[in-house]
Amino acid sequence: MTGLFDGVFDHGPVAGLTDDTAWLQALLDVEAALARALADTGSLPPERAESIAAACAADRYDPAELGRAAAGGANPVIPLVGELTARVRETDPEAARHVHRGATSQDVMDTGAMLLAQRAGGALRSELRALADHLRDLAATHRTTPMPGRTLLQQALPTTFGAVAAGWANGLSEAADQLDHVLRGRLAVQFGGAVGTLASLGPDGPAVTAALAARLRLAEPVLPWHTERGRIAELAAVLGRICGAVGTAAQDIVLLAQTEVGELVEEGGPGVGGSSTMPHKRNPVAAVSALACARQAPGLVANLFAAQIQEHQRAAGSWHAEWLPLTDLLRRTGSAVAWLRTSAARLRVDTGRMRSNLDATGGLALSERVTTDLAPELGRMDAHRLVTDACREAAGSGRDLVEVLTERLDGVRDRERIRGLLDPAGYLGSAAAFTDRVTGAGTGRTGRAEPTDSEEGVRTPHER
Repeated sequence: MTGLFDGVFDHGPVAGLTDDTAWLQALLDVEAALARALADTGSLPPERAESIAAACAADRYDPAELGRAAAGGANPVIPLVGELTARVRETDPEAARHVHRGATSQDVMDTGAMLLAQRAGGALRSELRALADHLRDLAATHRTTPMPGRTLLQQALPTTFGAVAAGWANGLSEAADQLDHVLRGRLAVQFGGAVGTLASLGPDGPAVTAALAARLRLAEPVLPWHTERGRIAELAAVLGRICGAVGTAAQDIVLLAQTEVGELVEEGGPGVGGSSTMPHKRNPVAAVSALACARQAPGLVANLFAAQIQEHQRAAGSWHAEWLPLTDLLRRTGSAVAWLRTSAARLRVDTGRMRSNLDATGGLALSERVTTDLAPELGRMDAHRLVTDACREAAGSGRDLVEVLTERLDGVRDRERIRGLLDPAGYLGSAAAFTDRVTGAGTGRTGRAEPTDSEEGVRTPHER
């Protein structure tokens, strides 16, 4: 099914890097690189390799037709190799004899999946880092902006919006670092032939594997991994973590944009955030869409984890079961990040509403501070009992807590001292310091990740 839901679930640059054409080109790139790797190791004349590579353009093939033909062999590589061989034969009959040489269908599918993940993951990493940078800037701007902290969906102690945004940024930045680790060293070629021995290539198998890895800029594995699916699981895990970080931020935005809270507003032009029946609605649609994408990740991750259990030297169905969940997980993760970027760019922070929400409890949220201040004189338990009783009276009567405490303390603390203790701006703890750790303020650091070797085009290291 395509089209109807694409606007929500296939949003951002990753979608175009994981569609049928992208998959097909990745598979063809593996076939072209294999031919050239054979030439690199002296197993095939270079001109024969180039004849094969010349036919490896996705626009010359029909993904839908290949998909239908895949039913005959349970994977699309079999009909693709048949068509590729026929096209090469038209221009170079001798080269056609060497198409797909030494490989099995799973070699091409797995390596194609690694290429797809490398390309989509690179775009995803860039999106993540840009999003984290934007949120760092937002955190720096609101470093000391007080707002209610909330635990179990109830107002607790005050915090700052800077600290909240810094938490979002840090979670996304750490997820980007984990993704970078996977992209740099855990995406490896698959090349083992029929049962993982490369018997058809004789003693040249390891050399061809190394040349193939170099051609594709993927890691060279210690040995073929046909039934050892740790790489897929690691990729799934980091994508799931990214969706968790995105979903947490998106859900916070949705909750803070509720009419009764009103601390954040997702602004947009005409047609953005509206309702089909209620003209007054200003829905945080980008955050909602990010959340909708992110919530699909756990099931997709679970599918890929379940597919790790594979039998003998090639599994019957388990590696096939990875293709769609992996593709969908890449697409949903990319869409979630892209939607959260959109939401963050649209955000308007209502600092006045944050303050009024803090004041809405009449000082109750700062009762802990009063208890702490009184404890040295009254003792911890007596101070706690007095302040608890005062809070109950204030909540039950609707009176301001300052007034109730002033009466009950009867000169132990004057009105102004109590008012100062109940001022949220004076009880923010280390919120600003924690925010600075993320933004890099006052440390000489920017808080922003530098480009990695893999982002700059340096070949990823072989695994040894």
